[in-house]
Amino acid sequence: MSKKHDYLAVDIGNTHTVIGLFDSRHVLRHTWRVHTNRDITAHELAVLLRGLLGLFGLGFADVQALAAASVVPSLVPVWKSMAEEYLKVNALVIEVSDALGMPIRYGRPYELGADRIINAIAAFELYHQGLIVVDYGTAITFDCISAKGEYLGGAIAPGIKLAADALASKTAKLPRLETFVMPEQVIAQDTLSALQTGLILGFAGLTDGIVTRLIQEYETAPKVIATGGLASVIVPHTSTVQEIAPELTLSGISIAYRRLQQNIT
Repeated sequence: MSKKHDYLAVDIGNTHTVIGLFDSRHVLRHTWRVHTNRDITAHELAVLLRGLLGLFGLGFADVQALAAASVVPSLVPVWKSMAEEYLKVNALVIEVSDALGMPIRYGRPYELGADRIINAIAAFELYHQGLIVVDYGTAITFDCISAKGEYLGGAIAPGIKLAADALASKTAKLPRLETFVMPEQVIAQDTLSALQTGLILGFAGLTDGIVTRLIQEYETAPKVIATGGLASVIVPHTSTVQEIAPELTLSGISIAYRRLQQNIT
């Protein structure tokens, strides 16, 4: 594998930042998930990235480009500064307003996070049909794509980790959950198991309820896919989600990067 055209795709989320290294054939070779630190400096970010690349015998010189999508505006200049100083490249930050090849049928497109359009682009590129994409992040987003490849809109709900943190901070006796694992039985015999059951099955039910309502507004039933860090925990307990696409957002960033590069050249 030639390294000279490797590039990074970076999904900067509220809770986690996911970094993917693509090769010159746009094949995803490595992924890393790290906590999003809003106070990190460009120099600290460079140390982190150098360590991650070093795990696979790579360095800054092996990265020829960086494309990013962010829902944390304050971190955009940090990543751009790091890329310029250490990677010697100008970071490409993907915006909803960019010409990404997907018509947006949304009343206020300027309110959309780039991650939602990127997920939609990747999903339609993969399946070429009407879709609903459920992304389990800090918030759970439901994004609808028409059979013609148009972004239609969707819904937003609080994420499972956000709900768990709210329970811990707003109650006197409920503990904070750091991991989510479904207990063997639904009738829980301890508080931790009761929280796990309530949150996992509760958000599975939320997923099915919203997806069922969204499907009713399609002429032909769409395919329902899920992505995000906790998709593998919640989706097995749903009845509407058909497939998990764990690297959907990184794939979408890669597709957007290639399309924007073609527009530039």
